[in-house]
Amino acid sequence: MTVQEHAQKYPEVWRRFSPKETLIRYIWYLGIVLVAVWALSDLDITWFYFLDAHVQAADLLERMIPPYWPFFEDVAGPLIETINIATLGTVVTVIIALPIAILSARNTTPNALTWFIGRLILVTSRSVNTIVWALIFVAIFGPGPMAGVWSIAARSIGFVGKLIAEAIEEIDTGTVEAIEATGASRLQVLVVGVIPQVLPVIFGTIIYRWDINIRESTVLGFVGAGGIGIMLYSSINQFAWHEVSVMLIAIFGVVLVSEFVSATVRNRIT
Repeated sequence: MTVQEHAQKYPEVWRRFSPKETLIRYIWYLGIVLVAVWALSDLDITWFYFLDAHVQAADLLERMIPPYWPFFEDVAGPLIETINIATLGTVVTVIIALPIAILSARNTTPNALTWFIGRLILVTSRSVNTIVWALIFVAIFGPGPMAGVWSIAARSIGFVGKLIAEAIEEIDTGTVEAIEATGASRLQVLVVGVIPQVLPVIFGTIIYRWDINIRESTVLGFVGAGGIGIMLYSSINQFAWHEVSVMLIAIFGVVLVSEFVSATVRNRIT
């Protein structure tokens, strides 16, 4: 229905929606509210504890101030290990995700079976949380940074591979067809005709994922996968809040720097 027809049907007061459309919208709103109420009731939340939540938060903040700065000497090593876990995990991601992305793109995959396998790997990677991957690799490699590196990589492959695959599917097919017309092999077509077109997406996605991995690697130590998370978990259990505040400030600083580096590199790429 056009605006003019709508105005003729309701000449007194112009309405954006007809009464029927308005009723349907209100039914949808009511349904959303009912679902939200049902979800909250199903969670079995003890609302009584919310009454003094602000008091507990203020007490915790008071215990964390001032930070115990001499403890930073002990934090520096695990903090560097955390950065290394994120960086090495991202490198492993690039090595594995690129060929999977090629298999997952409809215009570069050899056949339907390889496309299905590639997509299955990407979906599996994204559907499992980093902490769960860490638990799996801790069971395989034992506690330590190796489990952290592979858990970061296992989670990142789906993210990076999906974005690169979508970029490959949107490339200029004319360039590829011209290269194929010269008798180039499939590998040569990929190297010369496909990869150069998606390089900005590859670099931008890798930098963005590295920035995310820095954040995620800080908590891997909670399950024994190395990094500063081990110390953070230990200090929390010992109620050493002055030490916790030092680690939180250190983590915030690293995340801030990684955000700046990520934004700068992505701006230069684009």
